[in-house]
Amino acid sequence: MCGITGFIDYHKNSDKSLLDQMRDAITYRGPDSVGSAFFEREHFSLGLGHRRLSILDLSELGNQPMSHEHLAIIHNGEVYNFKEIKEELVAIGYDFISHTDTEVILKAFHAWGVVCVEKFRGMFAFAIYDSAEEKLYLIRDRAGVKPLYYYYHEGLFLFGSELKSFYEHPRFAKKIDPKALPFYFRFGYIPAPLTIFEETCKLRPGHYLTYDLRENHYEEKAYWRVEEHYLSPKLEMSEEKALEKLETILSEAFGLRMIADVPVGVFLSGGVDSTLVTALLQKVSKTPLKTFTIGFEEKGYNEAEFAKEIAYYLGTDHTELYCTTQEMLEVIRELPYMYDEPFGDSSAIPTLLVSRLAKESVSVVLSGDGGDEAFAGYSKYFALEKMAALPGSGLKKDLLKVVTNLLGESVVAKMNSFLPAGLRQKNIKDKYQKFKNAIESEDFAQMFINASSYVDQGTLQKVLKNSAIDFSGTGFDIFAKVGALSPLEQMMVVDYKTFMVDDVLTKVDRASMAVSIEAREPLLDHKIIEFAARVPLPVKYKNGTGKYLLKQILYKHLPKKLIERPKSGFQIPLEEWMRGDLRPMVERYLSPQRLEKSAIYNVSEIEEMLDAFYNSGRYVNVSLIWFILMFEMWKERWEI
Repeated sequence: MCGITGFIDYHKNSDKSLLDQMRDAITYRGPDSVGSAFFEREHFSLGLGHRRLSILDLSELGNQPMSHEHLAIIHNGEVYNFKEIKEELVAIGYDFISHTDTEVILKAFHAWGVVCVEKFRGMFAFAIYDSAEEKLYLIRDRAGVKPLYYYYHEGLFLFGSELKSFYEHPRFAKKIDPKALPFYFRFGYIPAPLTIFEETCKLRPGHYLTYDLRENHYEEKAYWRVEEHYLSPKLEMSEEKALEKLETILSEAFGLRMIADVPVGVFLSGGVDSTLVTALLQKVSKTPLKTFTIGFEEKGYNEAEFAKEIAYYLGTDHTELYCTTQEMLEVIRELPYMYDEPFGDSSAIPTLLVSRLAKESVSVVLSGDGGDEAFAGYSKYFALEKMAALPGSGLKKDLLKVVTNLLGESVVAKMNSFLPAGLRQKNIKDKYQKFKNAIESEDFAQMFINASSYVDQGTLQKVLKNSAIDFSGTGFDIFAKVGALSPLEQMMVVDYKTFMVDDVLTKVDRASMAVSIEAREPLLDHKIIEFAARVPLPVKYKNGTGKYLLKQILYKHLPKKLIERPKSGFQIPLEEWMRGDLRPMVERYLSPQRLEKSAIYNVSEIEEMLDAFYNSGRYVNVSLIWFILMFEMWKERWEI
């Protein structure tokens, strides 16, 4: 795990010292060693900068940039099956001086060109400069675990793991892209290829970019698309065969991610996904796995007790940390630096804290991310699937609209509290708000988008001066292409291409790298999703049970009672904090005097919202308050 950055400058006024500044802006991504390569050509200069977090081959032989003949590489991530590929390369005459996957990537590219990426199993973002062809290649892994940004304006091309590197370049223009703002304030993140800035893009997952340096021209191409596997013919197999095949793939994928020359642990939340990762790995481990979880003192938000029971049952070496409000507040002040474009997922707070906890014992940690999108784990899937089956103007749908308009969030929360513990929904107010918005939708795509939004379009129109959203070019616009799929599979495809990569994986990458620890996501091995996508839906989603196949495998390793409870995610008591300890921060950053300096908001609407929240005590959209707070803190931190 590392950090990469670089530039192509046709004005030739970017030098090696500037490259080093860009590289060292992300030192925490790779504190173990540092390297750079600077190339001066007739029409351009080119720089490659690298910060290394040593995971494989801890010797200097693993340092980067790494070269072979006319190729030079900088690499962030891991290719887990590198030993297998190395054997292929040795068989055709290649020699190796290190034990790194980076050298394997470099020589695989030398042997087979850019199509070598199809052989790789892992998470990666790398740049390869071919001085013979005068081309630069940027390549990102299929799921988008590792980030990769690029910027082009007036003969300057920048690229890197994080936007912080770009901030160091004097010709990088920090000009907010008005197309990105409504996405952030509605979803809490900005979907690829957009970023918060104009002329700046995220390289999309499963894509590579080829920059022809002679022509000063670049283009982006896809080498893998998740939807193509969903649209492929379904496999003809029984549930028994599906479970057998799936457990084999899972065990192999999980085992590959234990390859390291440093200690490895697991984030154990107590949910199905992280528990499955832990159970399968502990089964074959000769020593207790190190597992980590974060707890809260606030009732209703603490999942640590469940993780502790599971750890005890599986026999792991478990560590838990209960966080104080003060610790949380300190982390909030760090978020605008960690996430160098606005990021609204408040679960970044416990993710950073559990990363810090794990760093005390290990350098690599595995998580359970990706299971929900591949195996139907989100509660919205099941509700929307039923709603999609209702006639557009049918009596049932009209009745639902009437009932939801009569009920309020507070009433629904009270009703939820009377349910048996096993049936209570976490974060019920936000879920109810999304449900109401979904019912009003004109078509299924809009229904899903409304149910996936933390802030509805109507509220956005009141608060923002420009709230129009153009979904074209993002993962949200794929509904037309996957219309032949079931509604459930359509939702999983879109979440895989949007929420998973630009919210969940962004959150984990920045939080883990901020403390120089490598996070690996075993369930995002592309062999898993390629298989799961082709499993018939009645086998994958049976009797209305989300993650049915994963649960059947998990039940072989521990009792049902330890995991049968509603999904919660990494929830924090945000509303309670907003009304209490966070109130001074909210009043400072959301003051009318401050907001009026920006041309973004309808300030009177925000004043009215805050007055209702603090003075009447009634429910308002807490997520929107949080998103504005994070945006204003981000602007201040980066002097936007």
